[in-house]
Amino acid sequence: MSKKNNRTYEGDSDIKVENPDMIICRCEEITLKEIIQAVSDGATTINQVKRRTRAGMGLCQGRSCGRLVRKLLAERTGKKVSEILPGTVRPPVRPMPLDIMASLEEE
Repeated sequence: MSKKNNRTYEGDSDIKVENPDMIICRCEEITLKEIIQAVSDGATTINQVKRRTRAGMGLCQGRSCGRLVRKLLAERTGKKVSEILPGTVRPPVRPMPLDIMASLEEE
């Protein structure tokens, strides 16, 4: 019987990012150089990078770019990837029209 591995990524990454204009966050179109600039300006956590750049604030809520942002943050701060805590996720994860919410009955 095999165990399911629920751990977050903690090892070395095989992702190589060298082009400063490479899009890291597709939802918000944030580039590598914007992430690097945020870290240079003092960002040391995912949430601080998110506040400075909006990386991870798009529709996917960081599901596409989160791992790469953690890797870049770890490299630039000298920490292990496992030491970089995940950012906060704000519900609703998917947009919901206000008319649907307004039509809900209150119990």
